[in-house]
Amino acid sequence: MMDLAVSVWTSYFVDLSPEEMVDEFAAAGYTAAEFSDEHGFVMLQRAKERGLTPAEAGAELKAYADARGVSFPQGHLYLAVDLCADDAVEILTDWLDLYNALGIRSAVLHASGGRELTPEQRFDRWVKALVPLTDHLKGTELSIALENVGTTPNAEALNRLIDAVGDEHLGICLDTGHFHLACAAGQADYSQKEFIRRAGKRLIALHIADNDTSRDQHLMPFGGGTVNWQDVMQGLREVGYSRLFNYEIPGERRASLPVRRAKLDYIRVITKELFSDEFAENGSKY
Repeated sequence: MMDLAVSVWTSYFVDLSPEEMVDEFAAAGYTAAEFSDEHGFVMLQRAKERGLTPAEAGAELKAYADARGVSFPQGHLYLAVDLCADDAVEILTDWLDLYNALGIRSAVLHASGGRELTPEQRFDRWVKALVPLTDHLKGTELSIALENVGTTPNAEALNRLIDAVGDEHLGICLDTGHFHLACAAGQADYSQKEFIRRAGKRLIALHIADNDTSRDQHLMPFGGGTVNWQDVMQGLREVGYSRLFNYEIPGERRASLPVRRAKLDYIRVITKELFSDEFAENGSKY
């Protein structure tokens, strides 16, 4: 049986304040969550309105969450940031200060933007932005986890970018749903397990999500999606992944609070199956 901390992206409770979100996870018995960029924006706006630094605002929420037994080992940086923009480093520095104060260890980032540029020009701008951002993290336990998205669809693209930056505060976030779509689109010709192998020790964050390859549906496993979950779990075991097992499932949040609370209970059933030795060896019985 695997033993990883299990979490759900806080955007699952996007309609709630950060404190209300913490209360919901605490009431459901969850001790960890991935901090969403929606709640990140709330906290940065709160800091601005109250004349606080991002770090001061983050420390206040961390104290609130700590008192209720909830932590944020992982967080998603500004989803729509243009990493090629002149102000990208300034914008993301505030986010990193907020997330460091929240106790986040893996800050997920999309290498995106610069659509008007050639691929190599875009790559160079990404490196130019990531160098000062990783320098800013020196002396902290926070690292940036580059996520596989349309502009970096496979392990090779992510490893190339990390190699070019050359900093220990940079790693990989595997989004299982994104990689499933990338394979269907011919952007990779290998399995989820092989992605994990190629990421290796650089794998520091997960977005566990399913889809049927028609679109990025962000579903729970064992529903309408077709991700090979046995493959995923075997890969995680093989590389000794030890960080957060995080569900990024906004496709499941289109429901009332009572239904979402019930789904959190069901996620425990799903996780028990995924983590079992029998599933790793034999896959699903159904």
